[in-house]
Amino acid sequence: MEERLRFAVLGPIRAWRGEDEIELGPPQQRAVLAVLLLAEGSQVLASGLVDAVWGTRAPASAPGILRTYVHRLRKALEPAGDTASSVIRSTGDGYQLRISRDLLDLGVFRELLARAERARCAGDSKGAVECLREALGLWRGTALAGVRGEYAQTQRQRLDELRLSAEAARITTELDLGAPAEAAAELTGLVAEHPLDERFRELLMLSLYRSGRQAAALATYREAQTLLVGELGVDPGPRLQAMYQRVLRADAGLLAPPAPTESAPASVPVPASAPVPVSVPAGAFVPVQALALPAQLPAGLAVFVGRDAELAEAVRLAPAGTVVVSAIAGMAGVGKTAFAVHWARQVADRFPDGQLYLNLRGFDPVGLPVTQEHALRTLLESLGADARGLPQGVDALAALYRTLLTGKRVLVLLDNARDAAQVRPLLPGAPGCLVIVTSRNRLSGLVAVDGAHPLYLDVLSVAEARGLLARRLGADPVAAEPDAVEEIIARCARLPLALAVVAAGAATRSALPLSAVAAELRESADSLNAFHNVDAAADVRSVFSWSYHALSPDAARLFRLLGLHPGPDIALPAAASLAGLTVPHTRQLLSELIQAHLVDEPVPGRYSSHDLLRAYATELAEAVVPPQQTRAARHRMFDHYLHTAREALAVTSERVLISLPPAAEGVRAEEFAGDFAKAAAWFAAEQAVLLAAVEQAATRRYDGHTWQLAWAMGHHLHRRGLAREQEAVHGAAMDAARRLGDRTAQAHAHRSLGIVAMDLGRLDEARVHVERAIELFTELCDVNDCAQSYRYLAVVAERQGDLQAGLDAAQRSLELFRAHEDRGGADSRGRKTTATALNGVGWFHTLLGYPQQALDHCRQALVLCQELGYDSGAADTWDSIGFALHSLGRYDEAVAAYRDALAIYQQAGRIDWFVVGTLMRLGDSHLSADHPDAARAVWTEGLDITERLGHADAEQLGERVRTRLRQLDEPIGSPEPDETLTDS
Repeated sequence: MEERLRFAVLGPIRAWRGEDEIELGPPQQRAVLAVLLLAEGSQVLASGLVDAVWGTRAPASAPGILRTYVHRLRKALEPAGDTASSVIRSTGDGYQLRISRDLLDLGVFRELLARAERARCAGDSKGAVECLREALGLWRGTALAGVRGEYAQTQRQRLDELRLSAEAARITTELDLGAPAEAAAELTGLVAEHPLDERFRELLMLSLYRSGRQAAALATYREAQTLLVGELGVDPGPRLQAMYQRVLRADAGLLAPPAPTESAPASVPVPASAPVPVSVPAGAFVPVQALALPAQLPAGLAVFVGRDAELAEAVRLAPAGTVVVSAIAGMAGVGKTAFAVHWARQVADRFPDGQLYLNLRGFDPVGLPVTQEHALRTLLESLGADARGLPQGVDALAALYRTLLTGKRVLVLLDNARDAAQVRPLLPGAPGCLVIVTSRNRLSGLVAVDGAHPLYLDVLSVAEARGLLARRLGADPVAAEPDAVEEIIARCARLPLALAVVAAGAATRSALPLSAVAAELRESADSLNAFHNVDAAADVRSVFSWSYHALSPDAARLFRLLGLHPGPDIALPAAASLAGLTVPHTRQLLSELIQAHLVDEPVPGRYSSHDLLRAYATELAEAVVPPQQTRAARHRMFDHYLHTAREALAVTSERVLISLPPAAEGVRAEEFAGDFAKAAAWFAAEQAVLLAAVEQAATRRYDGHTWQLAWAMGHHLHRRGLAREQEAVHGAAMDAARRLGDRTAQAHAHRSLGIVAMDLGRLDEARVHVERAIELFTELCDVNDCAQSYRYLAVVAERQGDLQAGLDAAQRSLELFRAHEDRGGADSRGRKTTATALNGVGWFHTLLGYPQQALDHCRQALVLCQELGYDSGAADTWDSIGFALHSLGRYDEAVAAYRDALAIYQQAGRIDWFVVGTLMRLGDSHLSADHPDAARAVWTEGLDITERLGHADAEQLGERVRTRLRQLDEPIGSPEPDETLTDS
């Protein structure tokens, strides 16, 4: 049977023969095919093809190149190179590609739209929706993706309009079927993506009104009106105005029509030959924990003065719905953050669902701006989402963020944004929230595209600057020396940050008259004069220089060294290590820096500086600190994080630990005395710093620190589900290991990259990495790490469905752990790994149908766990024993074993997906013992946990439990125990 050709243009240009995809060649060759496909069977002149592919810049050789492209396409599209009856035909001065409509996804799309219209006219709304959803499912991204040029852009816009029309038709029809709240949530995103498309705003108003949210519907219109007038100078169109009037008078005709009857005809399916779009699984269920409402606004500035006109304008914006004040913008040091916080605190009571604050570090002089993904994760965690269950990717995270904010009134303050792209995914989708953004960038993209309200802060007026000095220094000193005050204001160019630093220095030397302060500033006249040229960096630098030179020598040295830290902030012990000083001495020096307004302490024990201050400190470090001292300070800093992370890992994990060289003299590594909560909290607090430290260590070629830091923080990142961050740090570790030629480092990096690949579902890649780690550890005669790597290989093999390979790997792991123990090389931690390996071997025996052998291994593991006080291992082993007993038909004994496992889990406060697996298997044993009510009880308990769990696979896991519960009502035999939730 001849295999038919199929084509796709609703995404990248693609073609298939049967199930095999065809390689279509370079971009311009694909462009030729795209033009022929979009002609939909009509002739395309050769000159038209040249214009479409090359535009006005076509080379003289274009006709010849075109013929070559057509020849290559014919060869690619025809089987066995038979071009005689090619699908691409020469027709006079051009070419023609003739295929039936059902072999091009665009043709299928059009046919489905036609079916939807027929169904709608026949009163079959459900059928119409099904056709429209099927049609929209054919899109796999941007139409004609990868094809460049004006022609492609024009066609892309045409096709996109066709898609948007289909989206509008689908939502309109779905609204008639009910569920307006769900439609409102989706429409909020569409309005954000297409702010000038009035169709979606009209539908959003309708869905909000039908959801009982009349005020929100009216606010949506006012937002559209503000945007259209501001951007295009026009009022909303007649349809949107009519919708506004109907909502305003609560027109009953806007309510949903009666639900359609069940007798409506079904829609016609797509032909089997149509291109099948790639399916994307639904995002995992992410539970929201019951947390206190977020109240993250920083403390307001007690000496805040002025800005009355700007505040009055800003406060008026707050009730307008979703408002982004993108351009609380202005020169560095103008007081954007102070203004934003002051305003936010004035209107905070209007947002009863909480206030969020995030520093996006868009102009950080040392580190990189906060990524969109990291920012979204931070905000989601602040809203109560469990970090371990968050999806991967910006789009999925942004969708979840908008969902959590729908229907809520939350104030979001995004400080120090880099650009509009950094901010855009962080904008709520539904009305009711206020977003305040500060930036040195005017963020004109947010103003133009997202309807943001710009607000620019200039320097203070003379009166406001005088008021600022009076607040900080006292009214009497300021009134006593008016000329000196005027000179200080002039030389600081009325910049709030400069005035604050000068005032802080003057306040610490109260005996010094203000005229002397003015004279000192006069000595820096060249730099200060730069303010008149709007060169903020030069002026601020000179003011910082004045304050810096007033420091004690030790405080000045610490300030310089803080410029070497990767940020975004630093804890007291880390600062002590960086400087090589004691913790008490460092605390005193930091207090001096705080008094001089060169450092802040936003959180007790953690210190940070304004971006420009950090830039200034970095410049000082480069100019003043000798290179050998700079390297020694960085070495101490990396040693601090490395040795502290290893100590924290020893408390939070049973992993085999690597050996480290002694920390450099002066390092003040932190200790945790076995306190799990304290160690875990340290990892959470230092996560951003550790990621930045790995990046800086890699950049500066501290290769040993790079791979060891990556190893030390890998377990924390794994537990929090941060696979992309894991991939980045372990990729840097691998590069460092190769530069060093260190095979031990390479082995650890391979194993870590294997774990990351496994977490991301790239199982073949994971197996390659882990097997390479085993090879290297074997060559290095590192028995312990080799055994540990075989454990991970067993997990990968099980996930691949290769159970015999999994058993082989588990047995090899056990052999190596025992050999290491027999040679006297195992401490209590090593013996725990032996117990875990025994349990893993037992688990695989049960999977392969040898439950008695499984019991032998698991009981040995249990004895060892009990000897060592290894409660977590004992619980996992009791679960494996229950699994084996069930397989032997000894259901009552299996129930008892599972209960023992759950008792230990409960005592440890452990609630995770292993617990759910145990509950599922316990229910299986209850059912097999003919106790369906007991099975229902434990499965219901398991379902409840999945809904609170936050694991990335929570939704899939919950569906397995729901399947078990449905089987109770449809008895067709006892289910087999669920072996997919493994303890190996």
